[in-house]
Amino acid sequence: MVNYSRQRLLTGFVTAFVLALLGTMEAPAQQLDTASVIKEVDVAVKARIDNIVGYTANEHYAVYRHEDEVHPVAEMTVATTYKEATGKSYRIVQRSGSKIIQKLVLNAILDNEVHLNLPGVRESAWITSANYEMKLKPGGIQSLNGRSCLVLTLNPRRSEPYLIKGTLWVDSTDDSIIQVQGITSKSSSFVTGPTQVLRQYANVGGFSQAKHLRAVSNSFLFGQTIVKIDYQDYQIQLYQHR
Repeated sequence: MVNYSRQRLLTGFVTAFVLALLGTMEAPAQQLDTASVIKEVDVAVKARIDNIVGYTANEHYAVYRHEDEVHPVAEMTVATTYKEATGKSYRIVQRSGSKIIQKLVLNAILDNEVHLNLPGVRESAWITSANYEMKLKPGGIQSLNGRSCLVLTLNPRRSEPYLIKGTLWVDSTDDSIIQVQGITSKSSSFVTGPTQVLRQYANVGGFSQAKHLRAVSNSFLFGQTIVKIDYQDYQIQLYQHR
């Protein structure tokens, strides 16, 4: 009888220990809070803005038609310079392919990027709570390319061709942006529909910088058009005293 009581007592201790352990393992997921995650995303974006005074990079643009993503119909390589005080400027290093696509697609992209990066304009495109309603997705955490990420839905607060309705992945350790995927909340022109966008980021000098973009649009003039942009050779200039 005594041995039986001791066995029951021991079993109770073991069960309690296992339940406590499981509770500890589940705690991080349960403690994820949308408001605090959004706040940290804003902090990470602000840290990048407050610390980077400028950068240079090489950008390679390739345009594909229909389902063919092997043979570009037009390409362009540009040397990019960004300065906080003035925005972006470009020097075209090389271009080839269809003259019409170069003019109507690639030149239009560069003109749009110059405009979007002007002081007073670029703030409206930042991925922050000022421009987006964000909500932590069920489950909260996901693995992306071997990195643990927090996953949030993005809903633009305004209808603009540069704001994306979709999904945001941020690093679960520092809340830096890793990937954005979705569809633009407004068409960029009357001849195209909303654009499907995938933008991936890499850590450069401690801050998230665009690494790759893939955009898919359709129009009655060109049919399906796919634009891919690769960003390379970043040279970051940080504030020395801030």
